Amino acid sequence: MAEHRPRRSPAAGSPDAPGTTDGTDLITLGRRVRHARTSAGLTLDRLGEQVDTAPSLLSLIENGRREPKLSLLRSIATVLGLPLNDLLDPEPPSRRAALEIALDRAQRGPLFAGLGLPSVRPSQKLPTPVLEQLVGLHDELARRAEEAIATPEEARRANTELRLERQARDNYYPQFEHLAEDLVRDAGYTGGALTHRTVAVLAERLGFTILHVNDLPRSARSVTDLHNGRIYLPPASVPGGHGLRSLALQAIAHRVLEHERPRSYAEFLRQRVEITYFAAACLVPQFAAVPFLEDRKRERDLAVEDFRDAFGVTHEAAAMRLTNLATVRLGIPLHFLRVGDDGALFRGYENDGLRFPQDPTGAIEGQLVCRRWASREAFDRRDVATEYYQYTDTPTGTYWCSTQTGSGDTGAFSITVGVPYAHAKWFRGRDTRVRKMSTCPDPACCARPAPELARRWSGAAWPSARMHQQVLAALPRGAFPGVDDAEVYAFLDRHAPG
Repeated sequence: MAEHRPRRSPAAGSPDAPGTTDGTDLITLGRRVRHARTSAGLTLDRLGEQVDTAPSLLSLIENGRREPKLSLLRSIATVLGLPLNDLLDPEPPSRRAALEIALDRAQRGPLFAGLGLPSVRPSQKLPTPVLEQLVGLHDELARRAEEAIATPEEARRANTELRLERQARDNYYPQFEHLAEDLVRDAGYTGGALTHRTVAVLAERLGFTILHVNDLPRSARSVTDLHNGRIYLPPASVPGGHGLRSLALQAIAHRVLEHERPRSYAEFLRQRVEITYFAAACLVPQFAAVPFLEDRKRERDLAVEDFRDAFGVTHEAAAMRLTNLATVRLGIPLHFLRVGDDGALFRGYENDGLRFPQDPTGAIEGQLVCRRWASREAFDRRDVATEYYQYTDTPTGTYWCSTQTGSGDTGAFSITVGVPYAHAKWFRGRDTRVRKMSTCPDPACCARPAPELARRWSGAAWPSARMHQQVLAALPRGAFPGVDDAEVYAFLDRHAPG
C-alpha cells in the first residue's frame, strides 16, 4: 500500500481547527503531550500524580477536547524533561500521530457528521495500515465534496470568512453607526420612519440627485452616474423586499464609504456587507432604535413586528437590524435565518451557539435546515399574517424563535429571529406551548426517509429536479442532485394505489 500523507491541518481559527487562545491546535498539542508521556514510560495516573491533576483531565487534553492552562503545560513539560516549546510545536510528533490527528479532525467535521456513522477512536491498538486507510477514505470524501463546489468556491469561502468576522464582533460596526447617525441627523431626521424626502435631502447634501426610470439594466438594482451626480432607481420597489430608500442609501454608501472598484470576489462581498449595514443604520438609526428596544425589553415585550412597524422597514430588514443592536446594546445573543420553502438556508447569522448546517468549506448558504426548526414549521400553519412562536430543543441547547413567512418572485420564504431559552423572557410570544425536538446534524432526525418508505420506493422513484437557483450554494448531493428523497418518497406513498 502506498504511503499515505495526511493533509496538512487547517489553520488555527478555521471552522475545522479547534485551538488555544494563542492559536495552537488543541489536537496536535494533545498528541504531543501523549507522545511525550508514553515515550517517558508514564501512565496517565502517574503523570497526574506528578502534576497534581486528575488523569481524566489529562485524557481530555491528550484527545484535544480541553484547553490546558499554561501553568499546567509548564508542569507537564518539567516532569517529562522537555522545553515547553516542544509541546507547543505545531507539527505532529510522528507520522503515526499525524494520522491520528487527521482521523480525529475528519470525524469532528460536518462532512462526517452528515454520514450518520459511529466514530472510530484512533487508539494505539488501531493498526497503522487501518488508520492509513481510514484517513485516505476521509481525504477522498473531502476531495469529492470540495470538487462538487469548485466553481463557486472563492465566493463561498469569502462569504464564510465575512460571516465569521461578523459573528466575532456581534455583527456590530460602530464606524458605520456613527457615520449614518451624523448623515441622517444632518438631513433633518428626528425619529420614526426615514422618509423618501429625507433620503433625497441626504443625497443632495452629498452631491447626488435621485431619478426613477423604467429601463434599468436587468442585472442592476441601481446605477450611479458619478460624472453627473445622478442615482438611477426603478420606479417601484424591486422584488425581494429591497425598498427604494434602501436602494438609494446603498448607492450613496459606495461614495460615503469611499469604495473603489472591487479587485476580487471577496472585496465585492465585503462592500455588499458594508453598504447593506450602512443603509440599515440610516433607515433605523441607532440613537432612535436603541431607546425603542430598551423600552420594549423593560416591558418584556420585544417583537420584530413592532420594530418593523416603528421604522417603516420590511420584516427582514428589522430582523437583520436587530442582530446589529441586540447583543452589544441589549446584552441578548441571537440568531437570524432566511429560509426558502424548500428548506434551503438563504442567509443566516448567529452568536448564540445555534449550529447551522454547513458544507466542508464552512459555508451555510443553500444548506437544508432541520424540518423541526421554526423556520420550516411555520410554513405548515394556516395563519400567515402573524408571527409564529416555537421552542426547539437542539444538541446545543433550547432556543425560542419567532418566525414570519412571506413570498416573492422566487417563492415563499420565512424570516426567523431566535434566542437561547434564558433570553426568551424578554420577547412577546415566550408563553407559546409549541415545542419541537431537533437532533440534526444526525441524519436520522429528518434527512432520511422513513425506513418503510425507503424500502418501498428506493430504486422505483425517478423525479425530475428543479434547477437550484442559490448562486452561492453548491448543488445538494444525493441520488438525484437537488432532490429531497424524504419528500419524494412521502409524496409517492400518499398517491400510491391501495
